[in-house]
Amino acid sequence: MKPINVGLLGIGTVGGGTWTVLTRNQEEITRRAGRPIRTSVVADRNLELARGMTGGQARVTDDAFSVVNDPEVDIVVELIGGYTVAKDLVMQAIANGKHVVTANKALLAVHGNEIFAAAQAKGVMVAFEAAVAGGIPIIKALREGLSANRIQWLAGIINGTTNFILSEMRDKGLPFDTVLKEAQRLGYAEADPTFDIEGVDAAHKATLMASIAFGIPIQFDKAHIEGISKLDAVDIKYAEQLGYRIKLLGIAKRQDAGVELRVHPTLIPSKRLIANVEGAMNAVLVWGDAVGATLYYGKGAGAEPTASAVIADLVDVTRLATADPLNRVPHLAFQPGQMSDLPVLPMSAV
Repeated sequence: MKPINVGLLGIGTVGGGTWTVLTRNQEEITRRAGRPIRTSVVADRNLELARGMTGGQARVTDDAFSVVNDPEVDIVVELIGGYTVAKDLVMQAIANGKHVVTANKALLAVHGNEIFAAAQAKGVMVAFEAAVAGGIPIIKALREGLSANRIQWLAGIINGTTNFILSEMRDKGLPFDTVLKEAQRLGYAEADPTFDIEGVDAAHKATLMASIAFGIPIQFDKAHIEGISKLDAVDIKYAEQLGYRIKLLGIAKRQDAGVELRVHPTLIPSKRLIANVEGAMNAVLVWGDAVGATLYYGKGAGAEPTASAVIADLVDVTRLATADPLNRVPHLAFQPGQMSDLPVLPMSAV
C-alpha cells in the first residue's frame, strides 16, 4: 500500500525524537496504521543537523514553505513553535488540503479557533495530542475516552519546569532563584523562562483542555494567570507544616454562570495523589459525572515522550484520512455547530 508521506518542520528535540521513534518502531506503527508512515522531507534551518539526523533517508531543506507546498506531502508535522511563521505554515498547509500534526500549544491557544475553522472548511484534520502534557494521551482521553461524561472540572500539573522547581525548593529548602538556575543548567528551563515560571505555558494547555472538556471556543485571553516567581522557600515550609504541598495547577471548572479558567499556585493536601507528582512529571485529574475522578500521569516533555504523542496523531490521521470529514472526531470534541456560549468567568467571580 502507498506510504503516507510526512513533511517534518523542525528536527530539534521533539522533531529528532519523532524521527527516531518513527524509524525504530516502523514495523509496529505500520501494523497499527494499516500502511507505512514515512518522513519524506525535513525542513530545518540547521541543514547539517538535519542531514546528520536523517542520514540521507529523507530530503532535507531549509525552506519550510517548500514542504507545505509539496504535492507529494500528505501530512505536515509542525514542530517549530511560536506564533508567527508557524501560523503561516499551518494555514498554508491547510489551504493546500494537507492534514497537520502540531505540538504547538501557544499557537493553538491564541489562534486555534481560526485554524480549526480553516481545517473544517477544507475537510482536513489538525491533530495536537503533543501540545498538552507531552506523552500523556490526555487530549484523546478528554475528546474520546470520556465522551459519555458531563465533565465538571479538571486540574493539572502541566508544566514540568515549575513542578521541578517547586519539588527542589521543598526537598532542599533552597530559594527560588537558586533552583531556577539549576533547572536551566539541567535543561528543564529555557534561557528565558518567563512562559514557564509565570504560568503562561500552563495557561495555554489549560485553555485547550477547557475547550475540549466543555465544548467552548478557545479563550486564552480570558484565563487568569499567576506564576511561581513570588513564592519563597518559607511559603513551601509553612504549607508543609500545615499538611499541604504547593503545586502550580491549571484549573478549568464548570459553574452555572460560566467556566473558571485559571492557573496559579495551589495548596493541595499532601496525602492526595496529585500532591505527590514530583520533579518534571505531569499529571491531570479529570472529574466526570459518570466516571468520577480519573488521573493521567507521565512525562510531560522530552524528545521521545512528546514524539510518542506526535506519532499517535500521525497514526490517527492515517487511519482517518480517507473517512468522510463529517464522521471524524471533531477538533474540540463537540460538533462545530454545537459549541456552547458559556462565558469564561473573571477571577472576581470565582
